[in-house]
Amino acid sequence: MDFGLVLQTDPPASRVISLMKRAERNGFTHGWTFDSAVLWQEPFVIYSQILANTTTLKVGPMVTNPGTRTWEVTASTFATLNDMFGNRTVCGIGRGDSAMRVAGRRPNTLARLGEAIEVIRDLAEGREAEVEGQRMRLPWVRDGRLPVWMAAYGPKALALTGRKADGFILQLADPFLTEWMVKAVRNAAAEAGRDPDSVTICVAAPAYVGDDLAHAREQCRWFGGMVGNHVADLVSRYGEHSGMVPEALTEYIKGREGYDYSHHGRAGNPSTDFVPDEIVDRFCLLGPPEAHIEKLRALRDLGVDQFAVYDMHDAQETTIDAYGAEIIPALGD
Repeated sequence: MDFGLVLQTDPPASRVISLMKRAERNGFTHGWTFDSAVLWQEPFVIYSQILANTTTLKVGPMVTNPGTRTWEVTASTFATLNDMFGNRTVCGIGRGDSAMRVAGRRPNTLARLGEAIEVIRDLAEGREAEVEGQRMRLPWVRDGRLPVWMAAYGPKALALTGRKADGFILQLADPFLTEWMVKAVRNAAAEAGRDPDSVTICVAAPAYVGDDLAHAREQCRWFGGMVGNHVADLVSRYGEHSGMVPEALTEYIKGREGYDYSHHGRAGNPSTDFVPDEIVDRFCLLGPPEAHIEKLRALRDLGVDQFAVYDMHDAQETTIDAYGAEIIPALGD
């Protein structure tokens, strides 16, 4: 199992770079960041410094979207980083939540997202693609490689992931829901004539190592609110008891009363008071190292290839170090 570190690009950028260097030293293989231009600093600028200050770490957004940048600009940015540092980027992509809504725009449609996945990958790897009726190619790309991993929850998005994406990003660590969603992605891949096992599975969730569970829950409760924001969209689209989305995912948002993006992805988010302890425990990894190892082994058995640690809490360094000292080595068996 691979391990990634997920951060927000809060200033100073030097701290983001320092934490990514620490992650590589501790055995992490991927460094991810949020991508929302209004809320945080521009990640692609920071990626160049992360890549320059690490040796093998792969970097990318978790996640970008097809609406805040034109597709050829996104592809060219990835391709430039790959040319400079040797194909060490991954494009995590989704419809766009905070990046689009904070700017007063609606998230992209799945049709647009599916088209963007193919165009961005083709351009970044040196092939010709069509953007808004115009055929184009990046003539300077040589031996480019850009895996595109899609974030999804709902049935149509999961199906699109299986049909078109190189990887699946699931932003929660509940084994029951992971099994349900991974199966949906792999079934869609098989129906599209693809090898289901060729789709990389990445589970991303907060991890907090320590014995004080009450404190860990409060530091990670924001995640249930962030997931709930996506789930609310699914409920509005499919209905609460449609059978299209597991009730294990939708039940807890009944007490939800809106969402304030100014606290998005941050400990102490007041928009997450509706999230019960049970959801925090199911969606996150909390407790001593042994508890993390047990849950990660269960996820690995379900086909998860990478666990990406959301490290937005008050124990960033100690979490990275604990993973490097005790948890990552245990998952190498």
